[in-house]
Amino acid sequence: MAEVNFRPWRAGDDLQLLQVFGDPRSPQAHQDRTMLRADSDAPFSRCLVATVQDVAVGAGVVFASSLHPQRLWLFVEIAPANRRQGIGRELVRRLRALIPGDQPGELKARYTVTPGDAAEAAAGFCEALGLKEIQVSRDVILEPGALAEPDFETNERVIEDLATGSVELTKLVMDFYNATHQWDPAQMTLGSAQRMLLDEHTGAQAALVLRDRPKAQGGNILAFAVSYLPARENAPSDVLVGHNPAFSDEDVAEAVRDMVAMLIHQYPVKLEVDSSMFVLSSLVDALAGVEQATVISTTHILASDA
Repeated sequence: MAEVNFRPWRAGDDLQLLQVFGDPRSPQAHQDRTMLRADSDAPFSRCLVATVQDVAVGAGVVFASSLHPQRLWLFVEIAPANRRQGIGRELVRRLRALIPGDQPGELKARYTVTPGDAAEAAAGFCEALGLKEIQVSRDVILEPGALAEPDFETNERVIEDLATGSVELTKLVMDFYNATHQWDPAQMTLGSAQRMLLDEHTGAQAALVLRDRPKAQGGNILAFAVSYLPARENAPSDVLVGHNPAFSDEDVAEAVRDMVAMLIHQYPVKLEVDSSMFVLSSLVDALAGVEQATVISTTHILASDA
């Protein structure tokens, strides 16, 4: 095998690597590739490129997330023709050596499984690094009419529109995100919740909330849904469904079910469901069991300290 050399990222590497990598295999892989870039101290990132005879054949990066500061993200990709030669593991070893003492020493990584692509190479690489699974996230399409439409006239519960810029909604989204990411502790703030999940540039279009009684009577929000522009024309709308973490799963289960039922009364929707979202995940499992929910991708998140 020809000698493999390692060097920092430089301008033009993205185009050169695209030629040997090919198109990304999932939206998550596309997003991860954008982190292959020149080194930075704020935010922290270190990137190395593997070359054979001055041709880039792989790259790896470790980078910090201010939202999830406990671990550094790790992303490594090697050209198919150069895999199983130890290049990826050497990239990780060298990247670890570049992490300064003021940064976390633990790493996390992810890979996505889609129909027809079991991502065996990525799974095997993570296993070889000693990474263990800490979370599973699914992209799921729910079929219209899979659940009976809820009846809000037999109790005090009310459904209402809420502006995506509402402080009440933003705080609820922040609390829900932090509560469902204890597996990778989050520091979501009101500002980051608005910027990352609710601003116009995110594609957020509208929000619905389900209260236990009218707001004028001191009603609390039990469940919420935020809809986003679909990824492509005629595709199901992307929807973020969550609940008020101040209530127990038992207290919000019916509200989440009714919110989802209303969303899919006439049209399909696409949800991203983490295993830590127990109420929604259980509902999706039940619908999948009767072929009313289709999992279109599954992302496995792994960590070195799991």
